[in-house]
Formats: sequence, structure tokens, C-alpha cells
Amino acid sequence: MVAPRKTAFAEESAEVEVLFANMEKLKGLTKKIQGSLNRLETSGKTVEDAIGPIYGNTQRLQTTNSNVDKIIDAIDRIRAPVDQRNREERIIRAGYVVFRISSSPDVHHQSSPQKSGLNEYIASLDRTTQALADLKQSNLRSNQQAISELQSLLKLGTRQLEDVSREFLREESRPIEPLHYITKQLPFPALPQDKISRLRLINNYISASIAQLSSGDVRETPTAKVYADIRGEYINVSLRNLAAASVTTARKTSPDALYRQGTSGIGTYAQGLEGAWRAEYDNICPIFARDEWGRVYGSTCRVSLDEFGRTLNALNEHIRANLTTDCFLAYEIVGIVTELSMRLDAATGGELKRPLGDALRPVRDTAKASLSKLLDDTRNRAAMLISLPQDGAAVPVTADALSRLQAMTAYIGPLGSIMTSLGDGGWGGSSRRPGAASANGAHFDVGADGRELFAHYAADTVDALLSALEGKARSILKTRSLQGVFIVNNVVVAERMIRASDLAPLLMSGSAGGSRPPSQQQGVGAGGGAGGIRPVLDAWRKRGVAAYSDAWREPSSQLLDVQYTNRGARPHSGGQGPGGVIDSTAVVKALSSKDKDAIKEKFRNFNTSFDDLVQKHKGYKLEKEVRPLLAREVQQVIEPLYGRFWDRYHEVDKGKGKYVKYDKNQLAATLASLG
Repeated sequence: MVAPRKTAFAEESAEVEVLFANMEKLKGLTKKIQGSLNRLETSGKTVEDAIGPIYGNTQRLQTTNSNVDKIIDAIDRIRAPVDQRNREERIIRAGYVVFRISSSPDVHHQSSPQKSGLNEYIASLDRTTQALADLKQSNLRSNQQAISELQSLLKLGTRQLEDVSREFLREESRPIEPLHYITKQLPFPALPQDKISRLRLINNYISASIAQLSSGDVRETPTAKVYADIRGEYINVSLRNLAAASVTTARKTSPDALYRQGTSGIGTYAQGLEGAWRAEYDNICPIFARDEWGRVYGSTCRVSLDEFGRTLNALNEHIRANLTTDCFLAYEIVGIVTELSMRLDAATGGELKRPLGDALRPVRDTAKASLSKLLDDTRNRAAMLISLPQDGAAVPVTADALSRLQAMTAYIGPLGSIMTSLGDGGWGGSSRRPGAASANGAHFDVGADGRELFAHYAADTVDALLSALEGKARSILKTRSLQGVFIVNNVVVAERMIRASDLAPLLMSGSAGGSRPPSQQQGVGAGGGAGGIRPVLDAWRKRGVAAYSDAWREPSSQLLDVQYTNRGARPHSGGQGPGGVIDSTAVVKALSSKDKDAIKEKFRNFNTSFDDLVQKHKGYKLEKEVRPLLAREVQQVIEPLYGRFWDRYHEVDKGKGKYVKYDKNQLAATLASLG
């Protein structure tokens, strides 16, 4: 038992010894490890002392590296516009050539290549513009060269686009024949829509580019100037023949012939201008911005407006040289240009209203001056007559004066405007007519009616004519009777021409009642007033009839007798017999021999004077309306007087016919033959 126990103790003792031995080894190992740790700690401190500065330098290097990367990125961003300039320069310089080729007539109908070429070209310019803006924002001195190069490149591109727009416009600006469109009442040709779209695109870019590149206020863009130059010349060249024709057609072969409405080509010329200007306004509106419409439109029309002004000046010189016959051309021009201005004012915004008014002013001034000139010419032509018809016939001067007034009726519109600006009587008419302008100067009557003013002017013309003719008749025609016949004949000719023409509704609208003495009578004017020209004609007719009737006072005076009521018995009621009939035998029987001789002498003198006046009357050249008028006037005076005188004293002749040549029926027949 003891042996196994010892064996077990021996094994355990051996294990303990092994454990102790291991512990000793572990202690030795621990000491070694501790020594290693001590050495490692010492080495770590040494390394730390050596690595610390290197680590700090590394951090600084990393920061520096990051900064360098950022600088490189900034440099790349700064260089990007410069690099882009190189790319865009190739597109701009080469792209324009491609664009021009794509715009050739051979591919005119292939719209896509043209549009894409133009859009790409402008897109390149837009990118260049943006690059320029970026460079300007950098404010780096080193970018100034690049900025200058980009600006030069943009200017090159802009000039090329101007050339493109110029070519587009030239393609569509070949002169046309305006008469084709005028005679067929067709609108003048406008630019094609595809060209308008491209021109609008070009103008929009150039306007924006100019606004960026220019520091000042640019009122006219290059595209606007190109448009105005090319299209303005196109209008002027197209209408040049019409301008020349307006002057040549105004010339006449007969110097005394009155101008006839429509003879000059000025109306056709104005139609051509209106058609061309309207078409141009329709072109301008979709191409340019609204605030540019008026400016571009005015610049485009300036050349043709100047040519129109020169044409009107040439016509004005012709009118002034032939004022009394061609003043009607001035009235026509005033009407045409005024209506043209009004239509364009409504259609295009009134941009041409003032220049058209300036161009018209010389002709309008001539038209104003012509009114007084015509009045003076009417007076002078009557006053310069060397002789007058000895039979009292009307003179051609009257027909000429009325022909002028008839011709004026075709221009009532412009004449109304001209006369309104002069004022009533401002043409130099009678200052005694109520409402007429004073002799010191005309006034502008804003409420005046043009037709009424024309009636006043016509009345002044007729009055001036008849006044001058009356003065001439007094100096040439010997008798007042002949003078009266002459005046009445001219009055009737004037009235007949008025009634048979367009003057009638203008001048004869008033009532026929009443009369108006001529302007020579104190306090009476020459105007037509509310009754038109009729009072003037009636007054002069009455004046002429009175002058003619003056000669018939002589035979009338022979038919007046004297009856004495303080003498002896006389026949009751003037010698009336049974039935109330005058008993001539009783009347004559009651006369003394001296009274009978006086009655015989009266009959003899009456016969002589009456026969002489009848003979003269039949020798007068009387208008068909004048003959019954004068005959009736004589009959109303002579027949009652002679009838009474014959009833009382015809028995003084005892039926022999020696003294009493006419009985009442014979006298009535003779008087009736005067008409």
C-alpha cells in the first residue's frame, strides 16, 4: 500500500517541480519581456522624437497639395473661355462660309440646312459672348488679351451676320414695275416669311451684341441701317419713273388751256408710294423691336420721301409759272397728299405725317396764293379789254371766269381746307361782306365750312368780274341802255353756266327771293351768304335792267299829261262815257288848241323815240333769257301808260294816223315782238 502511495507522491512532486521550473522560466521570460518593453519604450520615444517633425511637415504638404489642386482648377476655369475661344473661332470663321454656301439659290427651298446653319452660327456667337462676359467678371489683368481677342471675334461675327442680312435683303430688293400692282390693285410685294424669320433672328442677336459691346446709347443698330439703306433705295429706284412721269405729264401743249384733273401722274405716283410704304411697314414690324418700328420705318422711307419732295418742288415751279391755268394741279396735289397722309397715319402710326406735310407746304402755299391771283386776273382781264361788242353781247372773259369756277368744283375738299386756313375773305374778296376777313389780314376760322367758303369765293369772283366789266362798259359803250344790255347778257351767261354744271348745288342752294345789290353799293357785300351766289346775280341783273330801262324814260315821259281841276267843266271821271269807257272825243273837244297841239307833239315824239328804241333793241345781241326779260320790263312800263294816254287822246288824230301811229293792240304786238 505504501509503495503505490509513494509513487503517487513522487509523480505529484515531479509535477510541482515542473511547475516551479516553468514558473522560473516564466519569470525569466517576464523579465525579458519587461526589458524588451523598456527598450521598446525607449526606442518609441526616440522614434517619436524623430517622426514628430516629419508628421507636421506631411500635414503642411497635404494642405499645400490641396491648395495647388484648387489653383490648378481655378487656372483651368480661367483658361476654359480661352480654350473655348479657340473652338468658337474655328466655327465662326469656317461656319460663315458653310452658311453662305447653304444660302445659295441652288438650295433655296431646302429650309432645314439654312435654318440649322444660321442657328448653329448664332449659338457659337452666343457662347463666345458668354465667354467674354466670364472673362470680364474675372477682372484679371492677364485676361485682357483674351478679352480683346474675343471682342474682335464677336465683331467679326457681327459683321458677317450684317453681310448675311445684306445679301438676304438684296435678293428680295430687285426693282419692280409699280404700275403692274397699281393698275391691278394688288398689294406691293413683301419679304418672304422665311427671310423675315432669319432677319429677325439676326437683328435680335446683333441688337443684344451691340448693347453689350457698346458703352453708350446706340439708337440705330447696324442691321437697321442696312435694312433702311437697301430697302430705301429699292423703293426709290422702283418709283423713279413715276416721279419723272408726274412732272412730264404736267406739261401742256396749249399754254392757255386749264389743267384737267388727272392729267398729271402725281396721283399714280402717290398710289405707288402708299403701296410701297405700306408693304415696308408690314416687313419692319416682325423683324425689329416695337420701339424701333418708327425709327427704322422713317429711315427706310427717307430717300423716297426726299425724291417725292423734289418732285413736288418741280411741280410747284411749273404751277407758279402757269398759276392762272395750272393752279388746279396745286389743288389736286393738296388733296392727294392730304388723303395719303391720313391713310398712312391710320395704317403706320403717323411716322410720315410731318415729313409729308413739309414736302407739301410749298405747293399748299402756292395754292393759297392762287385764290387772290385768280381774282386779280379776272379783274385785269376784264379791265384790259380793248373793245366791247357794240351789240351788247357777252364777252368770253365771263365764260373763262366761270370755267375756272367749274373746274374748282372737282377740288372742293382741298379748296375747303385751303380757304379755311385763309379765313372767310382772306383771298382778297370784299371786306364789306359780313364774316369776311378784314383787309389787314385773314383769320383762321376753325368752324368754317369749306363749301360755304367756296360759295363766298365764287360770289366774290363773279362780283369782281361784273364790277370790272361795268367799269369797262362805261368807258367804251356810249349809251346806258347798251351798257345795261351788256351787263345783263354777262349775268345770264354766268348764271347759265352755273346752273348747267356742278356749281349749281354749291352756289344756287339759297332761296330765290330778295335781291342783293352789287358790292359797289354802300354797305352790301359780294358773298353768297345763306343764299349762295343768287343774290349777287339778282343784284347785277337788276342793275343791268335798270340801266337798259333808263332809255325808255324818254317815250314814257311823252305819255304823261297834265289835267287842271280848277278850270271849267270837264267830262265826268275823265271824260268817261256810257259803260265807263273813256270818251276820247269828249276829252279832246274839251282841250284848247294849244293843248291839242301839245298832245299831238307828245304822240309824235313818242312815236319817234319808241321806234328808235325798238330798232335799237332789235339790233342788240340778246341771250335767249335776256330778250323776254327786257321785253317784259319795257312792256310793264310802256303799255299801261300808252293805253291810258291813247284812251284819252287818240281822237286828236281823228283816225288819220298822222300823229297816233299805234293803237293799243298794235303797240302790244310791237312790245311782244321785242321778246
